[in-house]
Amino acid sequence: MRRARLCLAGALALGGCSGTPLGYMSGSGSESGDILQRIAWGFSAIAVVVTLIILLLIGAAIGVSIRRARREPGAAVARETGGLSFIYWGVGLSMPVLIAMAVWNFIATRAVAEAPAAPGLTVEVTGHRWWWEIRYRDPGQPDHVITTANQLVIPTGVPVRIDLTSGDVIHDFWVPKLGPKMDMIPGRTNVTWLEARDAGSYRGQCAEYCGLEHARMAFEVTALASPAFARWMAAERAPATLSDTRGQQLFMARCAACHTVRGTGAAGIYGPDLTHFASRPTIAAGLLPNSVAARERWLAETQAVKPGALMPQVELGDADRHAVVRYLGSLQ
Repeated sequence: MRRARLCLAGALALGGCSGTPLGYMSGSGSESGDILQRIAWGFSAIAVVVTLIILLLIGAAIGVSIRRARREPGAAVARETGGLSFIYWGVGLSMPVLIAMAVWNFIATRAVAEAPAAPGLTVEVTGHRWWWEIRYRDPGQPDHVITTANQLVIPTGVPVRIDLTSGDVIHDFWVPKLGPKMDMIPGRTNVTWLEARDAGSYRGQCAEYCGLEHARMAFEVTALASPAFARWMAAERAPATLSDTRGQQLFMARCAACHTVRGTGAAGIYGPDLTHFASRPTIAAGLLPNSVAARERWLAETQAVKPGALMPQVELGDADRHAVVRYLGSLQ
């Protein structure tokens, strides 16, 4: 087991670890993540051992066949020659292992299927090609809705219920270090849950092929201690600060048909809500850092940066684009 773990760890290191598909097996931020990582390491180790045993059996079978061919040139292979004994050994060794893996998988699935306590927060997440719409509703005040995009903020130590659906095709919600995958299906709401043990940031990713930009449909889960989470919620509830600037005027004229900025006349529902856009860590669903240079690049060459994105290329002169970028940077 230890050798298998070391081999896999070496493969991860050679591949860049966090940039590889197996990067989720390194480190965890929740009890569910621990369970899933243990089963991932366990199954990988079992697969390595079983493969080695099969190779040894194949090698032994080949050796027996070669020796027999030397003793009896031209002899036909027949059931009576004993070759089936290797198959019996292979099946006999494999079946108990497969049964044990199935039981382990069932136990792990049951352990991560239900939250350990009543959820302290419910968040609605809708998958779009290719970004994530995230809504927080106040149970006491149904009209008070916080809408953001591509960043899921949760409190630490609290089970969070996630209601999942899709606005177009099937997507898959996955935060590898916090919990299992769950499909997002148009017209249906699936439910999963997350609970972050420690404050920090965790990468999420669409895990169901959904089109051209599937691989670049990411999001970030930010886990905050309860006081910091309460402050974040209070800030998000506030509308955007009005600023009668050229950037805002251009935004209202060119972008408001698709995007919402609460507190202004921009009330589009097709694209992400941008009310507190500047406070988000990334743009374009995790593709670029939320910096001035990245905003400039995104507006200047949207389709070159993310081919197939449903945001059209907005034609703006350099001065107008700079003004819109400054306005977006003011949306704290």
